[in-house]
Amino acid sequence: MITQDDNQFVYFANNEGLLEFNGSNWSLYPSPNETIIRSAKSIGDRIYTGCYMEFGYWKRQSNGLLKYFSLSKNLKDKILDDEQIWNIIDFDQWVVFQSLNQIFLYDTKTSRFKIIHPKSAISRAFKTNDGIYYQTYGEGLFEIENGTGKLISNNQTILKNKIVNLFSKDGGLLIQTQFNGFFNFSDGIISKWNTEADTDLLNSSIYSSQQLNDGAFALGSVSNGIFIISKEGKLLYHITQNKGLSNNTALSIFEDFDKNLWIGLDNGINCINLNSPVRSFSDDTGILGTVYTSILHNENLYVGTNQGLFYKKYNSNEDFKFISGTKGQVWSLFSHKGTLFCGHDSGTFIISENNSRHIFAHSGTWKFETVPGQEDLLLQGNYYGLSILENKNGQWNFKNKIDGFDYSSKYFEITKSLEVYVSHEYKGVFRFQLDKNLTKTAQFDTYKNPSKGKNASLTQFNGNIYYSYKEGIFKLNKKTKQFEKQEDLSQVFKKDDYTSGKLMVDNSNRLWFFTKNYINYFSFGKLSSQLKHNIVPIPSSLTNSMLGYENITQISNSIYLIGTTDGYYTLNIDELKFNKYKISMSSITVNKTNENLQFASIKGPSDFKFAENNITFSYTVPEFNKYINAEFQYILEGSQETWSEWSTKPTINFKNLPAGDYTFKVRGKIGNDSSENVASYSFTILKPWYRTNLAVFIYMIILCIMAYFINRAYKNYYHRQKEKLIEENNRLLEIKELETEQQLMKIKNQQLEDDFESKNRELAASTMSLIKKNEFLSRIKDDLKKDSEEGSRNIKSVITTINKNISEEDTWNIFKDAFNNADKDFLKKVKALHPTLTPNDLRLCAYLRLNLSSKEIAPLLNISVRSVEIKRYRLRKKMELAHEEGLVEHILSI
Repeated sequence: MITQDDNQFVYFANNEGLLEFNGSNWSLYPSPNETIIRSAKSIGDRIYTGCYMEFGYWKRQSNGLLKYFSLSKNLKDKILDDEQIWNIIDFDQWVVFQSLNQIFLYDTKTSRFKIIHPKSAISRAFKTNDGIYYQTYGEGLFEIENGTGKLISNNQTILKNKIVNLFSKDGGLLIQTQFNGFFNFSDGIISKWNTEADTDLLNSSIYSSQQLNDGAFALGSVSNGIFIISKEGKLLYHITQNKGLSNNTALSIFEDFDKNLWIGLDNGINCINLNSPVRSFSDDTGILGTVYTSILHNENLYVGTNQGLFYKKYNSNEDFKFISGTKGQVWSLFSHKGTLFCGHDSGTFIISENNSRHIFAHSGTWKFETVPGQEDLLLQGNYYGLSILENKNGQWNFKNKIDGFDYSSKYFEITKSLEVYVSHEYKGVFRFQLDKNLTKTAQFDTYKNPSKGKNASLTQFNGNIYYSYKEGIFKLNKKTKQFEKQEDLSQVFKKDDYTSGKLMVDNSNRLWFFTKNYINYFSFGKLSSQLKHNIVPIPSSLTNSMLGYENITQISNSIYLIGTTDGYYTLNIDELKFNKYKISMSSITVNKTNENLQFASIKGPSDFKFAENNITFSYTVPEFNKYINAEFQYILEGSQETWSEWSTKPTINFKNLPAGDYTFKVRGKIGNDSSENVASYSFTILKPWYRTNLAVFIYMIILCIMAYFINRAYKNYYHRQKEKLIEENNRLLEIKELETEQQLMKIKNQQLEDDFESKNRELAASTMSLIKKNEFLSRIKDDLKKDSEEGSRNIKSVITTINKNISEEDTWNIFKDAFNNADKDFLKKVKALHPTLTPNDLRLCAYLRLNLSSKEIAPLLNISVRSVEIKRYRLRKKMELAHEEGLVEHILSI
């Protein structure tokens, strides 16, 4: 079953649960007991559903989601085993749940149930203007009165036919059966109601039906698609799989508020826009191909495709017929003075009904234009330049090629002065002047501005030549012969993405072109000559046209044919009137960064935590036309100052919103008509906990405490600094005292050093004195020895006395005492370092300590200088000095 609520959202009983479509998004609500939902009915603000041994209703919550409430939970003992609810009907305050075995009547006011138990199985229950009926197998047709079933008729026609639906008609009933069509039932009499579809209905098993708003009947069959019959019995449509249905088994039919026909198929859902201004013809066979051009000529509709030229009677259901000889690419169709011309990859053909005559084969032909003032001449654009067709004696034939210009002339226009403008996609725009005989041109000029462009186009509109490409639309200045950009017209390409610059002019003097999201046309206003921009909100993704080869042909005053890659569709611009739709919020979700979405209340105003500052708004306009897209524009007051650009996207996400108050507003637009309301939602992003009033109060307390402790800390600091300063001053005084003491120590040390030096000098002086004394005595002794040789006893006595005075031992003892006074413990240190030294070695060390030479040491030891040198050598050996180390330096270093 299919149903629609007051918001115009559509609901479907689905294998997996309750399926909701709001015009923008699909939502699935799982079945309450994981079984197939068989029936659904919207009544008030509730969606009633029935499934396997369960029925109840869904109600929308504040967050926009539906929640299920069971009605059958208190009737478990009344529900039969394996029972399913196949149908739901509303009548006054009652909701009727119908299974194959019994009928539950639910009173919405008292929430009480009545149950009807027929004797045999129920075929189906029906609702008419006057009451509720049901048919049982083998018993007949019953009407519910006072909570019980009352037999209305057990006529053989009713007993032999399964009733699919009942309708009120002329005070009686119209009975629609499964195999035998319709019957009238009035005052107990049953009669056949004949329709144009009776033959088809006899061969079809009708499973579902509904009477439409205009009184027509839509019938869904098991294997033969959809029949739509007028209230007079005329067959309006027979729609099958090869005409667009997903499959031929239509299990349910529902007409929505906009008179769209929803079909619940064996597998899938289809929506038929019965009142759409757009009618499509899709060629699933591939025989027709891509439509590049079309024309209505002599009540025949001709379409030129990449497969050739086809035709059929206009407004007929017959198939297209191929015109022999036209196999290949057709570029254009042109009607002039009752003759139909075909521009083809193979040249030019003249078409007569279903025949073709090839009149030009030198090159492929792009298009045709009349020569101003010469109705018997046509100028045609070819793959290699331009050429002239001429009408002589009622026959059109090739006349001549225009010499001097050989470039492809896909788009060209000719002025009254025989000046020709040609647009070449890869070379730009050319201009040249034809001679009076239309045979040649002397030269041609190439425009530098505007430049060449992909899918560029050139056409003549209202006496002016226009050029269009991605940079905008340009108009030829007739005086300067230069193209000037039309800013007002070029705004279209700025507001909508450029796809093609193809320009087309219809018979009603409208200038058509295509952009990404719209079909556009300019027309003249009724009260002014200013161009008016009109849009048809059909995006290029749905039109499915070849970019650069879009084509639109005026079939009648209001109907246009637009070619596509797999057929065509027609557009009635007089019916491009849209209902005033209401835009609504479908859901609002918030989330913390990298966490799951949480649904928020859509009623507002709401407060969100600071961490929940990622907010997604979903909104919709419940518009279900295939070719018409709704557009949306929003503003977030508190964050942005202007409305956004129009977009077909039904959601918008705001990330990392700062704390503050916001109001989100969104409005919709279908075509040129805006939604009747602006949906708004106010909310607040709360400050983070560390910026709340309580936090600020706590901060102030903490600040005061900190100020107290800082002040105390400063006092302690300055107290410590004062003590430290005193301590440093004391330390400085101590340091000064120490420095004074050190100074005194230095003075004392200096005195000691001076004393030491003095003693050393005295020692040296005394030593030198001894040396000189000994030298003196030795000289005296030597002189006396000379005299003693003569034998004088007295002289010998004097010599003995002298020997005693120059005794080595006495001299050393005197020196040793003086040396120890001057250089304490030196001899001990030397003895400690070199235990093998003899007293004589120590004596030599002491003399060397005084830096005496060998010549000065010899008298002190009473030996020769040579002996001193030998002693010094032996002393080095005992001290084990290296060759490069000096003896005196070593002794001085001890």
